[in-house]
Amino acid sequence: MPEQAVLDRPLAPLGADGRRLWAELGAAGRIGRVYRRGDPAAGVDPERLGELMAALDRTETIGSTLAVCVQIATAVPLLTLSPGPGPVAAALAEAIAGRAVIALAATDEGSGSDLLGLGTRVDIGDDAIEVTGEKRWITNATQADHFLVLGRHRNGRHFTSFSWALVPASAPGVSVRPADTDLFDGSGTGHVSFDGVRLSRAHLVGRPGRGLAAFAAHIAVERLAGALWGVALCRRVLADTRAFLTSRRHAEGTLWELDSLRQRFAGCLLRAHQLQALTRELAERVSHHDTTAAALLKAASGTTVPHVLTECAQLQGAEGFASGGAQRLRTEAALFGVGGGTTEVVLSVVAGAADRLLAELGPQESASPGTTKKPETRGHDDP
Repeated sequence: MPEQAVLDRPLAPLGADGRRLWAELGAAGRIGRVYRRGDPAAGVDPERLGELMAALDRTETIGSTLAVCVQIATAVPLLTLSPGPGPVAAALAEAIAGRAVIALAATDEGSGSDLLGLGTRVDIGDDAIEVTGEKRWITNATQADHFLVLGRHRNGRHFTSFSWALVPASAPGVSVRPADTDLFDGSGTGHVSFDGVRLSRAHLVGRPGRGLAAFAAHIAVERLAGALWGVALCRRVLADTRAFLTSRRHAEGTLWELDSLRQRFAGCLLRAHQLQALTRELAERVSHHDTTAAALLKAASGTTVPHVLTECAQLQGAEGFASGGAQRLRTEAALFGVGGGTTEVVLSVVAGAADRLLAELGPQESASPGTTKKPETRGHDDP
């Protein structure tokens, strides 16, 4: 079957939960295809990631798409930090095949985006680890086979005090309850408690003390996926809104002929194009873990997508309140300004890199003939 036909074919029945969708993607080989050379350790291919996010947006709910996005951009690549044989490598292989769902359990009860304030502990002994704490608003929580848990292994608000652990959902001491929300159908969002869960040291992911560094690098790619998804979502809703305005009669013409509505629509179209342009410019850099560029993208999508969907919901009038209509999408689109770091948090990162970003607004150096300028990358110690 031609590649475009595969992309256009519905991935699962509309409204299917994220677990079923993930299984179908894995069975079709479409999880591994998102990564360079099919290897999550090599990073995502931005073009293929964009194709997948657009395909998901065409046919799936926001909740089911979210369930895929968090795994494919962050959780699965993080598992490559433990390349040797063992439970982590086994979970990675199962996840790429779509046979296992990995829930990224970073956000703690009470700490929100303040990861240095995490209370969840990953206590490390000579032969075993013990995980204790509670994670809140975790995507895929109710449908996960494993939880990738970020916790502190020592006290203090220091960047090196945190580590990752892979906790089987079936382990004694793990309990899950669904989040109290009727939004994000298919995402499996819930709260997870870990009550003295004991596992072998082989369940540590990456080196102890590198938990926040790894999170900072890999959440950047989730922000890229979110921006690519945001462009696709804006395009779809804008197209639906224009179809509505051009078909709805008003006086001797249609609503589309009212200049005030056309201008509001045009403003949304402008914002969507600006987000697309920024995403195209920064995609390669972010795929190489440039965290400042990722913060720019996250701030742009976190302000653009809610604005565009709110305007479109208003432009569609009473029709926007239909089941699954623009008003529902508008409410769920608030996710773009919260998940993966609130807009306020990422704008602080942008402000911290003001000197670098101001310099980038100046004249661009041209590469010598026959050469390609390599994208600049940044690690966790960016301003």
